[in-house]
Amino acid sequence: MKPGTFFVLFFLLPVATEAGFWDFCDVFFKNDDLLSFNSSGLEKDLRKSLFGQHIAVDTVLKAVSWFMKDPDPSKPLVLSFHGPTGVGKNYITRIIARNIYKMGEKSNHVHTFISTYHFPHIKEAEMYELQLRQWIHGIVSSFPHSMFIFDEMDKMHPRLIDAIKPFVDYNARVDGVSFNKAIFIFLSQTGEQIITNVTLDFWRKGNNREELQLQSEEMETQIFEYLFNDENNGFWHSSLINQHLIDHYIPFLPLELKHVHQCVMTEMVNLNIKPNDDVADDVTRDMPFFPKEEKIFAVKGCKSARQKLVLHLKLG
Repeated sequence: MKPGTFFVLFFLLPVATEAGFWDFCDVFFKNDDLLSFNSSGLEKDLRKSLFGQHIAVDTVLKAVSWFMKDPDPSKPLVLSFHGPTGVGKNYITRIIARNIYKMGEKSNHVHTFISTYHFPHIKEAEMYELQLRQWIHGIVSSFPHSMFIFDEMDKMHPRLIDAIKPFVDYNARVDGVSFNKAIFIFLSQTGEQIITNVTLDFWRKGNNREELQLQSEEMETQIFEYLFNDENNGFWHSSLINQHLIDHYIPFLPLELKHVHQCVMTEMVNLNIKPNDDVADDVTRDMPFFPKEEKIFAVKGCKSARQKLVLHLKLG
């Protein structure tokens, strides 16, 4: 199916068989509801599952916990994740989902859009805009606590980013539907260089990585300014930015060798292999690191940890 056409198919179906469609939805969604939210459970999951991202863990924990406990939030929760590839931006969305929905990331209430896949043709931006508005409105009208994940936001057409604006505003109500209980998460590599430079300078000064928490607000400000002023990314002069509708700009730091080692050990458990530090060391050191002189940060983060592990085991 051509990317984008699924929107049309979705909206044709209820028009043709409206009663039967919603009966189907009742059956389809009945075992896929919200969990009883537990902030302690979310904290435990975040700290156990995500490596080297103390800023993201602390910010997401507070933001999601406060939002989920608020019986009448004034706006949807809007988070924007920034950083290099393979450092946990996508993974943390799965952690959030499995602590909110019974079916976790596989929930019918979790909707992921990848800009280069779902909205590939610039010339069709007007059609995508209309479909995206209809999609979000239809989903939230049937389930207010829906979660939307937009990946590669830096590559999304500005028109589509602005199309999201009415749904994330304060006291957002569009055509009688309130969006205040929905969650919107944006993922991008925008600001990667800012985050990497700050982290590297901090390391070169001999500081403890965990103390970077003190500079997280400075990084957030730099990311905000970069997004607003860089005309080469979709956020440029976006209404989401200039009207301050994004609640948190969260930096994801580049991963060090010890963090990649932890990822490899986790993959061993996932593959039902007895964890072995020596094997994890060999696999980790086989991955590329930068800068060229110090080799501190993993070029791909943990992105190919499993593949490298499997290859090592086969060759071994």
